[in-house]
Amino acid sequence: FTPENVHKSFRLWLTSYPSDRFPVSILQNGVKMTNEPPTGLRLNVLQSYLNDPISNPEFFQHFSNQGKEEKQSVFEKLLYGLCFFHSLVQERRKFGPLGW
Repeated sequence: FTPENVHKSFRLWLTSYPSDRFPVSILQNGVKMTNEPPTGLRLNVLQSYLNDPISNPEFFQHFSNQGKEEKQSVFEKLLYGLCFFHSLVQERRKFGPLGW
């Protein structure tokens, strides 16, 4: 790439693990961002509820829209259990094999 050949609005999103083969000049000239998971069980559960598709009201109210309100309650409990379990596993990852 040269500045003359690239559109001025062009942006490249790149993800990479640290590597000796990765050109340092790209890291030095780029804008660096990190996306850290939230710390704490409560914040992890909240983050799960804020991600797609759960945050989409149509997904969350699927059974209510079909006139099956009794299944909606079961679905909400299962969804909470899944989000809680996912959050617990994310939290436990920090400790490696300890505590399992």
